Amino acid sequence: MTRPLILVALSLSIIGLSPATAADKKYGPGVTDTEIRLGQTMPYSGPLSSLSRFGRVEAAYLGKINAAGGINGRKVTLISLDDAYTPGKTVQQTRKLVEDDDVLAIVGSVGTPTNLAIAKYLNAKAVPQILVLASTPKLDDPQNLPWTTTFMMPQPVETRIYAEYLLKTKPDAKVAVIYQNDDLGKGNLDSFKAALGSRASSMVVAEAAYDIMDPTVDSQVLVLKASGADTLFHASNARFAAQAIRKAHELRWNVQHVLLSGVSSISAVLRPAGLAAAKGAVSAFWLKTSEDPMWDDDAGMLEYRAFMKEWAPNDDIQESIFPYAAAQMIVEVLKKCGDDLSRENLIRQATNIQGVQLPTFLPGLTINVTPTDRIGWRKARMARFDGTRWVLFDDFVGN
Repeated sequence: MTRPLILVALSLSIIGLSPATAADKKYGPGVTDTEIRLGQTMPYSGPLSSLSRFGRVEAAYLGKINAAGGINGRKVTLISLDDAYTPGKTVQQTRKLVEDDDVLAIVGSVGTPTNLAIAKYLNAKAVPQILVLASTPKLDDPQNLPWTTTFMMPQPVETRIYAEYLLKTKPDAKVAVIYQNDDLGKGNLDSFKAALGSRASSMVVAEAAYDIMDPTVDSQVLVLKASGADTLFHASNARFAAQAIRKAHELRWNVQHVLLSGVSSISAVLRPAGLAAAKGAVSAFWLKTSEDPMWDDDAGMLEYRAFMKEWAPNDDIQESIFPYAAAQMIVEVLKKCGDDLSRENLIRQATNIQGVQLPTFLPGLTINVTPTDRIGWRKARMARFDGTRWVLFDDFVGN
């Protein structure tokens, strides 16, 4: 009577040793058969708290994934802590995530100075710091920071697009630059001038810095206008870009605004500045824009709108498309890991991405990452604001 039971048990043990089952599962910290625990920091408070939407939208998207069964049967827990965009606090919160909360990795954190502050610590402990929203090329360093990847077009790549645009369309431009007095602003300023090459000394006629705690940039705009510049490059964040555009308009400074992609939002920048004041501005795009009717029947946009309505109804739909794309990329990498959720395999998958077309990226713009080249995309389409919407130029630019 017992023999069949023994055979059943033997069969189960043999099945258990097959490649697809528990015997071959590899788990890093924060991973079980039912959970993948991740961490990040966000500026939920402080002068750049508007960027906290990245944390909220990423958490909402992972909530949607969990409701559908999770990733390979595991629910994702995202522990998202406030760092107020202060590097010292970022270090403190990241140590808590790694040493107390025992997360598998740091994913999707926002900020150039903040991510720089924790990169060496995380790499020394072999903790993946992946898909972080920071544009500094200092984080694209496979040799010295092998555990780090970003999910933004780096400063040298994006600013080269603007430099080449000006050299082609306005070679005699007199350019003033307003920049944030940290690695974000300084990095974009330096990269922009490097891309202009020998023309930088004659084309860049004035520079003015601001601190993120400054109430306005009115005085900086006054100084820049006095330089005689006819072009204003904004190496800044959304709040101060809006202020600078508005102030320039008030001063009747008829200047060509060149905006970083991160400060091209109609709802967060151009509308607060005044749509008439922003007319004629140019920027680079790699994402579809929800306010553009050309995407109204697009499958990816319809899916995005449905997600926002159900899972993130309190966040601005125009501002949340990049956080949504970042969340989709996090899920893509985790799915690729299968049952090997070790830290080693996570960074391996995050640095081996081929031809991924995200639904909200412009058609034809795919993400490709290798262990030695971690810049996900190098192309974008320039666009001009016509007073109502961004109008894309025909072709991709970049290399």
